[in-house]
Amino acid sequence: MTGHPLPTPAGRCVVLGVVNVTPDSFSDGGDWFEPEAAIAHGRALLAAGADVVDVGGESTRPGAERPTLDEELRRVLPVVEALAADGAVVSIDTMRASVAAAALGVGAVVVNDVSGGLADSELVEVVVAAQCPMIAMHWRGHSVGMQQRAAYGDVVADVCAALASRRDALLAAGVLPDRLVLDPGLGFAKNAEHNWALLAHLDALVALGQPLLVGASRKTFLGRVGVPDGAPARPPRDRENATTATSVIAAQAGVWGLRVHDVAGTLDALAVVDLVEAHR
Repeated sequence: MTGHPLPTPAGRCVVLGVVNVTPDSFSDGGDWFEPEAAIAHGRALLAAGADVVDVGGESTRPGAERPTLDEELRRVLPVVEALAADGAVVSIDTMRASVAAAALGVGAVVVNDVSGGLADSELVEVVVAAQCPMIAMHWRGHSVGMQQRAAYGDVVADVCAALASRRDALLAAGVLPDRLVLDPGLGFAKNAEHNWALLAHLDALVALGQPLLVGASRKTFLGRVGVPDGAPARPPRDRENATTATSVIAAQAGVWGLRVHDVAGTLDALAVVDLVEAHR
């Protein structure tokens, strides 16, 4: 078997550190937009203990417009290449087959597609050919209009059914079963109540039988935690305490991984979870 196996550190969740090489991401858009800054940020995340650095060149915040293909390639390839040359495990966060192929060609080993292969069917062919791990998220359309699709009968049942269907299609296409990760897509075509319901029922998602990734870090629904009615929501960087609580909940539910901005704080939280479990 060729390709890179799914990262699985002993005894805890995998921690993916976010490297947004974008001018418009909701949390840190523009901070790491230039390649040198993004590379330095990726190295800092690795030094803090990240198992994987997740490099993306397209903002997927609600309402975001897509960059051109050439612009996305310009943003991500130097960053992926430099971090991979350092020995990092790099995932490429993209919905485009050509970006995934190019990133794998310069050292990425995981493809993280928020559309689960629906935005560009050729991306699945790239993954199958590389026999690399793929993260497939629950998705209902591109960012510019996705929040208009935030309607569910039962969000947990609906997301589980959609992910089960996508799992089956990806496995049938040749994605390796031990290298397919599912992601419920918190914040993607979902309102706050949908996100809380999914976090409350992660066991149902884990029961789908594939490793599960949760990406709650700094998302909008966490900005209302602890804020009085009528007061402004907390800005993204002030949502880390709430993010850490979601990481603990997810770890206790048995998820495979967490996609976060604050790697060091997440690792501390996971250490607490492990110590408590060791004393049960």
